[in-house]
Parts: sequence; C-alpha cells; structure tokens
Amino acid sequence: MDRGTSTGTGTGKDITLHIAQNPEADELLGRSPLAALVGMLLDQQVPMEWAFTGPYTLAERMGSDDLDAGRIAASDPDAFTELFTTKPALHRYPGSMAKRVQQLCQFLVAEYDGDASAVWRDAATGDELLERLNALPGFGEQKARIFLALLGKQLGVRPKGWREAAGPYGEAGSHRSVADITGPESLVEVRAYKQEAKAAAKAAKTAKATKAARTAKAAKKPGASRKK
Repeated sequence: MDRGTSTGTGTGKDITLHIAQNPEADELLGRSPLAALVGMLLDQQVPMEWAFTGPYTLAERMGSDDLDAGRIAASDPDAFTELFTTKPALHRYPGSMAKRVQQLCQFLVAEYDGDASAVWRDAATGDELLERLNALPGFGEQKARIFLALLGKQLGVRPKGWREAAGPYGEAGSHRSVADITGPESLVEVRAYKQEAKAAAKAAKTAKATKAARTAKAAKKPGASRKK
C-alpha cells in the first residue's frame, strides 16, 4: 500500500487508499474519517469506485477540501439534496442517499461531537467497535463488518478481536469487499467474487422456489391428502 498524505483515522500514520481508483478521491478517503464513512454508506447498488468517489465530489460541491459533519448536519435538507442530484449525480438514488448522509452526520454530531474517528478511536475490542458501527444510521450488519475490516486491514485500527468481529471480511488474503482493494488488480478480484456470490445466491433462490413449486404441485395431486 502506498503512503501519502496524513490520515485522520487516529493512527498517526500517512495512508493512501486505492478504492475509488481516483488519486484525489482516494487521498481524501485516507485522511478523512468522515469521507471514509460516507463512502461506505454510499456503497450500495452502485459500482464501488462511484460510491467512494462520492465524498470527494460532495466536498468539492460544498467548496471545501474535506467533509464537515457539523456543517452537513445543519444544512438545509433541500439544498443538501441538490448537491447529490446535480448532474452527474452522486449516486443512483441521490435523494435517498443525501438524506442518509445527513442523518449519519446528525448522529455523529449528537453522539461523537461531530468527530467520525471517535467512533473507533477508543474501542477496546472488535465487538465493541462492531456495535458502534452497527448503531450508525445507514449501517447494517454487513456494512458494519466490511467497514470494520477496512479499518483493520488498511487503516491500522485493530482493537483486540477485530478480525473475528469482521467475520469473513476480516480474513487475511480474502477478496470479498472494499476492505481488500489495494489497486486495480484486487478491484477486479473483489468484483469477480461479488458477481460469483450474487450468481450463487440467485441460483439458490431459484432452486428453493422450484422445490416449493414441486411440493405444492404434489400436494394437489388426487389422493395426496387421503387418509390410509
């Protein structure tokens, strides 16, 4: 992993990520805890690069070189949504994602004084960190585990038991999520894994539906329900 500008993860290290595949966007992700959280929040039903470029584009549209939780939380909802919907849109669902980002920032202001890195800075264990991430608006179980893995694998945030708390996403050498993207080649591997997982899930769903249909058909046959 390349080393670049200073990070805001609380590790004291200089870190550059390679998730957005855009130098400026990745530089922001590496130094801004809030940008990293927002990128993870946006990583839903859009390509990973698009999602993680979003924080940089948003900061630009707000006339800043970083994101500020307090400023976003206090923004007029309609004006903030317009930052997302202005072409090119920041997301496939810009309106709903603008609302989620603002809710996330409002939560950070209320619970962490607007400091995104405080979510993980003093977490003593992986389970504690997972619980904190799960509590963030827009972060479900899977998203929380993936972000925990990203913190541990690339941002140097490694409380006791972090790999176990991250589940399969914390496995060393895996290519399951954005936590494993360190360049173009690993991006291809992660994308291939996601496509395979999606295909497997679809096949399992189809098989389950077929089995249910056969069971229902068999139950309708004459004499199927007669007593012996």
